[in-house]
Amino acid sequence: MRLRIHFSKADALRYIGHLDLQRLWERVLRRAGCALVYSQGFHPQPKIQIASALPLGLIGHDELVDVWLEEGKMPAASLTELAQRLQDAAPRGLYIRSVENVDERAPALPTQVLAAEYRVTFIGQVTADLPQRVEALLRQSTLPRRRRERDYDLRPLIFGLEWKENALYMTLAAQEGATGRPDEVLATLNLPIEESRIERLRLILKS
Repeated sequence: MRLRIHFSKADALRYIGHLDLQRLWERVLRRAGCALVYSQGFHPQPKIQIASALPLGLIGHDELVDVWLEEGKMPAASLTELAQRLQDAAPRGLYIRSVENVDERAPALPTQVLAAEYRVTFIGQVTADLPQRVEALLRQSTLPRRRRERDYDLRPLIFGLEWKENALYMTLAAQEGATGRPDEVLATLNLPIEESRIERLRLILKS
């Protein structure tokens, strides 16, 4: 049985890394009475797939994780009850939004992520010309950047960018080898990263 859990990651938990989150999910599932399915081989691991690593310090409002449980060993009568069991077993900062069934034959969850939506708010005032700067950026055909001593073009990784309701909303590519980072967009706009609060609103999966 393959289940997809929608969850939020906030509070102090936003400072734990991807591997720690993987181990945390294993503990939460065990506490909730779930019988995990394990991989084959010399070092069996529980079958848990987190959709996309969330950078340290960011709040994730609608993150995704797929888990495999042994058929016929559901710890609750319904997915709603299972969600509550998971919440009761979760530490502060991990909030269960919903649980749903997924076709076991569906592709691996990380390969299905297409993009991510972000909201950026600022501690202080931003300059009045920010909407014009956003429009100017979107008119550019290329945005040369350098990351980890490698040159790349940021522009095709920006699917959407808008200033509204005193926040900057971004839709950025989130595929392996083609991931847009919100801090890179802020740097391109000459906005102070240290005075920003970045939240990932949701992940967009391939249809």
